[in-house]
Amino acid sequence: MSIQTVATRPFAGQRPGTSGLRKKVTEFQQPGYLENFVEAIFLTIGGGAGRTLVVGGDGRYFNREAVQTILRMAAAHGVERVLVGRGGILSTPAASCVIRKHAAHGGILLSASHNPGGPDGDFGIKYNIENGGPAPEKITEAIFAHTQALTSYRISDAPALDIDVLGTSRIENTVVEVIDPVADYAALMGRLFDFEAIRALFAGGFTMRFDAMHAVSGPYAKTIIEDMLGAPAGTVINGEPREDFGGHHPDPNPVNAAELIALMNGPGAPDFGAASDGDGDRNMIVGRGIAVTPSDSLAIIAANATLAPGYAGGIKGIARSMPTSTAADRVAEALGISCFETPTGWKYFGNLMDANLVTLCGEESYGTGSHHIREKDGLWAVLFWLNLLAATRKPVAQIVGEHWARFGRNYYSRHDYEAVDAAAADGMMTALRERLPELAGRTLDGHQVAEADDFEYNDPVDGSVSTRQGIRIIMRDGSRIVFRLSGTGTEGATIRLYLERYEPDPARHDLDTQEALASLAAVADDISGLRERTGRDRPTVVT
Repeated sequence: MSIQTVATRPFAGQRPGTSGLRKKVTEFQQPGYLENFVEAIFLTIGGGAGRTLVVGGDGRYFNREAVQTILRMAAAHGVERVLVGRGGILSTPAASCVIRKHAAHGGILLSASHNPGGPDGDFGIKYNIENGGPAPEKITEAIFAHTQALTSYRISDAPALDIDVLGTSRIENTVVEVIDPVADYAALMGRLFDFEAIRALFAGGFTMRFDAMHAVSGPYAKTIIEDMLGAPAGTVINGEPREDFGGHHPDPNPVNAAELIALMNGPGAPDFGAASDGDGDRNMIVGRGIAVTPSDSLAIIAANATLAPGYAGGIKGIARSMPTSTAADRVAEALGISCFETPTGWKYFGNLMDANLVTLCGEESYGTGSHHIREKDGLWAVLFWLNLLAATRKPVAQIVGEHWARFGRNYYSRHDYEAVDAAAADGMMTALRERLPELAGRTLDGHQVAEADDFEYNDPVDGSVSTRQGIRIIMRDGSRIVFRLSGTGTEGATIRLYLERYEPDPARHDLDTQEALASLAAVADDISGLRERTGRDRPTVVT
């Protein structure tokens, strides 16, 4: 074995987005493409000497090859110890857990989260810092700067390691330890939730389906829900991770998890349904005949947090991304705690949690979590709901209905326009920004605009400022229209339109969501010219 210095050249477009660098697999397969980005990580963190790193991913196509490359490069940079999940597997929340438990200096995570997999699908890589959370912008920008100036990278010529067997081996002077990807995470969940009460729930005949979507959460769900909590075999469906996610889109929403939705809306439906995504950090919660919106799920968890042992002492505060509905704000007000509104991206929650300002946080894109790690956590949210169901012995629909009766209902929906021409999307946003000063005070189809702005976030912990985080049009009755360009796609641009209407009257809590939001949708199209500018007469996905 020896360490090689390999000549290279910069690749355009290696700037990480809100969740790392995501591109098509074919781009990552270019000679030197992955190596350049990994080299930039090591240059940014000052090399690997004396460091412990965590490596793993969601098992999608190219995951194994990427893990082997990273291990050889870690050795070339003098990393002291690498913890890698068996088979190259680590869910994103489990990786955060392992980084924190073993006091690692950081981790390299391989995932494109909810994006499709396979040879023609997507791949992704990101660096997480020592708190277990995504690297802040100052680090991701430094990584990008290095990618644009590289002339070489360092890598060991060692043969591939067997990463399917637990144990320790070496590459150069680097110790590589293959670990059980589930064990540390499962132990943490056992400390947060009342497993005995949940076991009693299943023992009493409670039924559930967890759709792992042929993604990384399958092994975690089988171990915890079936083996540890006693749910019957078959409770976890699509539980075997596959490199192409079984040909499906591993995004847990009512559109992509249609099989689960149909089951929960049909005769003989289980008591509870749930799903998670490609890398295990997202969740969908479903009861008989009702899909719980992520915004409502966050608010309901916050309102009932003390029912779970890990949160029995109460919560410090709540944080939500700006596009997420204000349902959690109403819970925070009732509890007398703070609710922070941040840009989209879990890294913004990390500062608040490290400063002990918030306990719970969530995003409308099916991401919910708490201060137990520094990533959103799909299975954690499912276990919280199981704990809630075990403690109350009420069905999901009743829990949701009672929450709305107490706090009011936030009708909420996201309309995604995917793979839109990037220039058309940018043009629409630019035109909207120019119109903002004239919107405040106007009445639009019966909605009086109280405020119209381009969201700016001033971090209360480190003082950093994040600008142009999405356009908000806020009505006097609390209704909102939000426009934002997503940073998670790999083709063209994705325009996300968020619609929200607050309804305090319980007699009006059973309206169809899209009908309740129809007038806001018409206003949104009128002021943005979205259909005309993009040529799209309908969203790609509505959730």
